[in-house]
Order: sequence, then structure tokens, then C-alpha cells
Amino acid sequence: MPRLIHLNGPTGVGKSTTAARYATDHPRTLDLDADQIVRLVGGWQDDFPGTVALVRPLALAMARTHLSCGHDVVMPQLVTDRGQRARFADAAAQAGADYVEVVLLAPPETTIGRFRRRGHHLDHAVEALGGAAAIRRIHDRLAAYLTPDSTVIDTAGHDPEQTYEALIAALSGHPGR
Repeated sequence: MPRLIHLNGPTGVGKSTTAARYATDHPRTLDLDADQIVRLVGGWQDDFPGTVALVRPLALAMARTHLSCGHDVVMPQLVTDRGQRARFADAAAQAGADYVEVVLLAPPETTIGRFRRRGHHLDHAVEALGGAAAIRRIHDRLAAYLTPDSTVIDTAGHDPEQTYEALIAALSGHPGR
């Protein structure tokens, strides 16, 4: 059964890197990075949050289509709202697929450091939202969002390979494979 693997977590934690690695190692898996789709919408630089709101339904439609063909989708996307999480799960269910959310976390200072060292096309949007302060707010919202049943991978002190291995181990306990 195909799975929508939702990699959740704060900016700079390694969601996109881990998703790309997963797709590389799992043929026919769609690495559905909504941040890449955002760049296709004119004016996204001027209204990043508004553009994300436009793109998420498009990304979920793409996920449903790919899942309906019997293939996994890995979707690196920050979500701190349980209603939005439910939309991801509904998209998977509509396609006859499982939904698995894995939250990648590290302490705020770790993710801020990673954010500062990377060269991502959305970095200016994060800076416009407050940079390090915005990342700390994301951490606070994620802490409130998590439940005792959340699957969390602590990426502090992990390199991308170790994070990927932890993801594979976490997914081995979920349905679909």
C-alpha cells in the first residue's frame, strides 16, 4: 500500500534533504517539496505565507494523484495545525494510501545554525518573517502541536545520513511496508 510520508519539522532541521534522499533510494517515490512549487507562483517573494496557502491544495492534489498510481509520496512540509495535518491524512485516505507523519526536531539553536549555513531559495522569506525569532516561534508551535503519539526523530548531532537511517527505522514500524 502506498504511503504519504509527511516529514514535518522546523525550518533548517533537514526535511528537504531527508526527503530527497528517501526518493533517491525508493524509485517512483515523488519528493513533493511544496517549497519548490511556491517558486512557480508569481509574486511569492512578496507574500510567502499567502502563496503557501495557495500551494498546499495543489500539492495535496499532486500527492493524491501519485498515491492513486500506487507510489509513495514523501512530503517535507512544516505543519503546526492539526486541521492541516488532517487534510494531509485525508488526501492519503482518498487515494487508498496510508499517512505517516514523522517530525524531525533539533533544539532551536541547532536549527537556527543550520538555517544560517544553508543556501535555500526561501531563506529571505524566513528572514522577512523574523529569521531566528520566527524559527523559535515555529519550535514553540511544534511543541504545542505534538502529541505523545507523535513519531519524532531528534536530529541534533546527526548528519544527514544518520537522520535518514533514523527515518528508515521509524518507517519500518508503520503500515505500508
